[in-house]
Amino acid sequence: MATKLEITQQVRKFIIDNIFGGSDNADLKDDTSLIATRVMDSIVALKLVTHLETTFGIEFEAHDVSQENLDSINRISEFVLSKMK
Repeated sequence: MATKLEITQQVRKFIIDNIFGGSDNADLKDDTSLIATRVMDSIVALKLVTHLETTFGIEFEAHDVSQENLDSINRISEFVLSKMK
């Protein structure tokens, strides 16, 4: 089972690769609101959900795809960890 650190690293890598074109963004902190800052839109969110399901062997329910669960790297990591239990 993956640790929170491993999940956080995977989420950060996905965001850097898919949103910032592989260039690390120093302003991207683990608690940065991805939705309020418009870093992540709905299409990227769905790609992220698919990536997390495949990578960590979890399944999102429709109600799981929400701002509450996907708004920051920390929130995403904590949510994924909770789904793995």
